[in-house]
Amino acid sequence: MTARSIRNAAATVLAGSLALTAAACSNPGSTADGAGGPKDSAVVGIAYEPDSLSPLLGYGKDGNSKIFDGLLAFDADMRLKPALARELPHVSDGGLTYTYDLRDGVTFSDGAPFTAKDVVFTYRTILDPKTNNPSRTELDALKSVEAVGDDTVVFRLKYPYAPFAQRTVHAIAPEHVAAKQDVNTGAFTTKPIGTGPYVLTGWSKGEKLTFKANPAYWNGAPQVKKFTMAIIKDDDVRATRLRAGDLDGAVLPPNLAAGFKTDKGKKTWTAKTYDYRTVTLPTHNEVTGDTAVRRALDLAVDRKTMVDKILEGAGKPAYGPVPTDSPWFTEGTERRHDLAGARKILDEAGWKPGPDGVRVKDGVRAAFPLWYLSGDKLRQDHALAYASDAKKAGIDIKTQAGTWEVIEPRMKTDAVLAGGGSPGDPDFDQYLLLKSSLGGDGFNNMARYDNKTVDKALEDGRRTDDPAERHAAYDTVQRELVKNPGYTFLTHIDHLYVVNDSWDGPSTQTEPHDHGLAAGPWWNVESWKPKGAGAARK
Repeated sequence: MTARSIRNAAATVLAGSLALTAAACSNPGSTADGAGGPKDSAVVGIAYEPDSLSPLLGYGKDGNSKIFDGLLAFDADMRLKPALARELPHVSDGGLTYTYDLRDGVTFSDGAPFTAKDVVFTYRTILDPKTNNPSRTELDALKSVEAVGDDTVVFRLKYPYAPFAQRTVHAIAPEHVAAKQDVNTGAFTTKPIGTGPYVLTGWSKGEKLTFKANPAYWNGAPQVKKFTMAIIKDDDVRATRLRAGDLDGAVLPPNLAAGFKTDKGKKTWTAKTYDYRTVTLPTHNEVTGDTAVRRALDLAVDRKTMVDKILEGAGKPAYGPVPTDSPWFTEGTERRHDLAGARKILDEAGWKPGPDGVRVKDGVRAAFPLWYLSGDKLRQDHALAYASDAKKAGIDIKTQAGTWEVIEPRMKTDAVLAGGGSPGDPDFDQYLLLKSSLGGDGFNNMARYDNKTVDKALEDGRRTDDPAERHAAYDTVQRELVKNPGYTFLTHIDHLYVVNDSWDGPSTQTEPHDHGLAAGPWWNVESWKPKGAGAARK
């Protein structure tokens, strides 16, 4: 799981009483029975919250922040479109220079003008080693960023980095505010000021984030005037509060979303994603670090049954971070469910069944713990199914639930039911997931995977803009994961949301692992209109 995907979860407060309080917050735009006049507010239930709201520390780096904008943004079809920039960048110098002309008349929510200096400040601060931004390596290609007057920004790269324009959906911070504070601990991290469609009005950690519409937003003031994200970690609680009318929408696992199919006042949205569930196989564990054990588990796991039974068909088998329907997927790297083959690999490697059926090699039992996040039913179900499949091959896995505070210190030697995934370019997820130099760097490369061939391919893939060379590099990565899988990839998951059917405008994008805060049908809540109030803004 990448730093982006887990750190958003790491700060979640797990107290059930707080989750219930958040879920029960009132919706000032609705009537008691959900009927009545036009609404101007929305309350949605999400599972996780960020640990910071500062773009300098990684918030809003993939777009869709309600508080900030990037130079560019993604539309509903994940195509780049101008945001704070007036148009898409001019690319020159063989792909080494990107020039952006900025939009006129944009102001931050405190009234200060947005200029090129804010863009330069944002990117330079992120690249400063003193800034605690876990995703700094995503901008490794950036050599310099300069302002040309107030309305032009020029980025110069060290090498042709094909997806650089996609990196400029990153949220922009105001220099006049953030530069006067400690970048890592200042008030800006919890009380941000941006150019986005909404202004943060409150953040009760572990409970909710509240927003009001920015009346001076450059793309028009939103009709949803108040927006609340209730932090409700428990899946069952989110479903209960949605059914009770305390929420306008929520992200739900498939089995709970199915309970709303007959509710004519609600609509279920399915978002295709790059979101995967995987089991980390730590290199520093004497069992999971054994290549034979890794290969055996890759064959023992029954991915199709997981999709059918756990996801109720809302997903697909995963054989790596790249979904099988992506143009970057390498055909032929699918792994069959082959229990006999798994047993044969273990037999030949010297892992022999012991008296209790658990295999043993050189006095070491084929046993290890598998942690999953408390309250996350999908992870729990995946963990239990994985342990059951492994047992049939003679590998004993003990599943254990915990918070990230409990799990993180154990990641070097204990397996974790993790998640990750980022749409678009394969560099975005694979580099942080697999690069050996990032092993032990927070939630990057959680398994401490160490494969020199993969390391070289990851560098080759990000240091050229030639499509054929890039495909060859990422083909190499995927084929190496067949030979030595440092993770057992299980499923790619479709995200399901249930939303009151009282709005025009909701839609879904192809989503990353994260869901709820910057994704979901409310990714474009600033464009929603009450039904009957006219067409939504594009």
